[in-house]
Amino acid sequence: MEISEVTPEFAVAPQIRPEDVATLHERGIVALICNRPDGEEEGQPEVAAIRRAAEEQGMAFHHIPVSGGNFPDGAVAAFRAVRRGSGGPILAYCRTGTRSITLDTLANPDGVSPAERVQRAKAAGYDLSAIEGQLT
Repeated sequence: MEISEVTPEFAVAPQIRPEDVATLHERGIVALICNRPDGEEEGQPEVAAIRRAAEEQGMAFHHIPVSGGNFPDGAVAAFRAVRRGSGGPILAYCRTGTRSITLDTLANPDGVSPAERVQRAKAAGYDLSAIEGQLT
C-alpha cells in the first residue's frame, strides 16, 4: 500500500483494498474518502466492501466519486466539508491518488495560498502546476 502524506492530517493513495483498512486504522487514520465510481476498472474492489471494512474498524467512510477530470462544485464542497469535520487524519484514494489530491487542492480546507497547495501536492509526488491558475 502506497501512501503519500500531504499534511499530518491528510494523505492520499492509489486504490486500497478492504484488507488494508485495519492497517490504516492502526496508523491513526480516522476516515476514508473514496473518489472513484464503482466499476471504473476491472478488479477494483467495490466501494461497499471498503465501507464495511472501515465501519468494522470504527472509521468514517465517505464516497465522493469524480471521473473524467471533472471536479463539480458539489464534489469540491463535499470534500472540503469532510476534511474540515473529520476530527483526525484522513486518507483519500482513487486509482492513482491524483483525483484525491486535486480535490483537496481545489477544496483548500486548510485555507492556504494556491502556491502552497501546489507545493504540497508536489511534495507528495503529484504535479498540479497546470491548475494553479484556477485556484482562488
